[in-house]
Amino acid sequence: MGGAKKKGAAAMEKSQDDAKSKDSGTKKDKKDKKGEKSEKKAEITVILGEEQALKLIKSNNYLTIQELAKQTGVKISAANSCLVSLLKKGSVKRSGGFSGHWIYQPAN
Repeated sequence: MGGAKKKGAAAMEKSQDDAKSKDSGTKKDKKDKKGEKSEKKAEITVILGEEQALKLIKSNNYLTIQELAKQTGVKISAANSCLVSLLKKGSVKRSGGFSGHWIYQPAN
């Protein structure tokens, strides 16, 4: 009556590829190759200078964290930490915004 359903073309091809890979190498070989790829990754660090941020804020008269990150090409978290440090030093002041979306102006 019933019986097993016939596999589609893609499933058949995949099972053939799996059978070929079992014959050509073991699973350990595949894991070793994957391990080699992960070692090649490099760490990327981008530093935003406070002078550069101040220059942008002064030229625009106001700036948000998102705009600073976009104009300098850094992550939002890096731009946020830079603006927070400038705020603590008194070089910048908050002039508006809400819920983490603050607008910063140069302190005069």
